[in-house]
Amino acid sequence: MDDLSRRQWLGAAGRLTALAAVGGSELRDPEVAGAQPRSADALVGTLKAARVFDLSFTWNEQSPVLGLNPPYSFALNRTHKMTHEIFGQAPGSRVSWASEIMYFSGQHGAPTIDAIGHIGRDLKLYGGVDAVAATSTPGGIGAGLGIDSFPVDLMISRAVFLDVARQVAGGRPDPLPPGFEITAKHLDDTLGAQAVDVRKGDSLLIRTGWGPLFGTDNAKYLGEQSPGPGPDAAKWIIAHGVRLAGDDTATFERRPAAYGKELFSVHMMLLADSGIYIVENMNLEPLSAARAYTVALVVTPLKIQGATGSPLRVIALAP
Repeated sequence: MDDLSRRQWLGAAGRLTALAAVGGSELRDPEVAGAQPRSADALVGTLKAARVFDLSFTWNEQSPVLGLNPPYSFALNRTHKMTHEIFGQAPGSRVSWASEIMYFSGQHGAPTIDAIGHIGRDLKLYGGVDAVAATSTPGGIGAGLGIDSFPVDLMISRAVFLDVARQVAGGRPDPLPPGFEITAKHLDDTLGAQAVDVRKGDSLLIRTGWGPLFGTDNAKYLGEQSPGPGPDAAKWIIAHGVRLAGDDTATFERRPAAYGKELFSVHMMLLADSGIYIVENMNLEPLSAARAYTVALVVTPLKIQGATGSPLRVIALAP
């Protein structure tokens, strides 16, 4: 598939699926209008023709979760044996079922997304909202900054995958070293090497190569040092009009996340200052192996009122 066809496919698949999700029937973009399917079957056929990449790890009790957050836990509270003994013994009844109790750590997992209201600067949230007032009740973050306000049109987006780790390693898939700060130059160099462009409204995925450590070397994955974007890269992300940024580490930004005396500058710059969503703990190895640098990204947070984040099942579609 040539580059023009690839762009047309990504544009059509992403926009058409987004329209279908919200019940839309018109295409405003002339470039995509000509590619509009005339039936749901045609849309499904277009999407079924895509390669599908699962960018999620498996949630379990071995998943690395930063100590600032409560751990994930899971247990069956009803087994098939238990329910069959109660409901399956009645005359004519043969039914049984199982159910579980799950507790997700709100901000970090496999992967998770940060709500815009998760981070504040000087007790101000995005748009100048008073952080104290917005979180004054146990009901969660108000002012439309909880994860339940995640935009429907961002559930499917054009995403650019920048394999920074491979670029820095001269083409090898080697991970970035601990504490490595990704700068604007690293993003520009990778963009040029991959011959892709970032457009306003895109999502951006950055590979550090630390994904394989998830669940296999939790001590290193959650250690005091990990690679990630610094403030210089955050300025680049903001300047390019990115709406969602994600990578394959526990905190997205470089750790230790301290720049002078300031902590978590990148989170404040993206979330509190710019309203850009952050996704952490992504599995970006499938995209790296396939060298799939422009994809249709599907991100669907759980609609939890006032939540500071949500676990995700993230997939990417590519021609």
